[in-house]
Order: sequence, then C-alpha cells, then structure tokens
Amino acid sequence: MLRDWAAGTREVPARLLYSSRALEDVIYRKELERVAEEGAEVQLTLTRQWPADWQGHRGRVDRDFLAEVAWPSHHRPLIYVCGPTAFVEAVAEGLVEAGHEPDRIKTERFGPTGT
Repeated sequence: MLRDWAAGTREVPARLLYSSRALEDVIYRKELERVAEEGAEVQLTLTRQWPADWQGHRGRVDRDFLAEVAWPSHHRPLIYVCGPTAFVEAVAEGLVEAGHEPDRIKTERFGPTGT
C-alpha cells in the first residue's frame, strides 16, 4: 500500500504502525526509511530487542501506543491491520475501544509465526 501511495499523487496522508521483534526483523526496512523520507509517517515498535540507542516505542501495539500514534477517531481514517490473528484482533479491538468505527477498519490475518 505504501508503494502505491509513494507512486501516486499523495493527496491523502499515510501512516504505518509497524511492530517487529527486533530492528533486524523489520521487513523492507530500507524501503520504509525511503517512504518516510518522502512523507509517509512510519512508527516502529520493537517487542523483544532494541538497540541501546533506540528512541522508539518498546513493546507491543497496545492502547497507549495507539493513542500516541494513531490518528484520532474523529478524523475517520481508513485503517488496515495485518498480522497474526491474535495481533489483528487485539489491535482492532483497541481501535474500536478508542472510538474508531468498525467499518473503517479492514483486517487481514495470517497464521502464527511459530516463535
């Protein structure tokens, strides 16, 4: 989705909240850095390991993290949540509890990662 945004007119702002175990596990990290330089907001949270100088969020995507970095519900953003089922359910539930309309939250689930 960010590739499509970056290739287009960018009339709508884009924000990505990305959760990973460690910085080394961030998929397409260089590309994410590039689209961030082009104006997309990319917020990373690391759940298990982080560099000593890490200034970003530490821990899972939770209500506090969503309150800090997600658009307010009164903006009525379209939200896409993708990940393992438990992650998707927790994030979608947190968004609804924060006042986001369920029909503005699209989800995609996949099986557990195994670790």
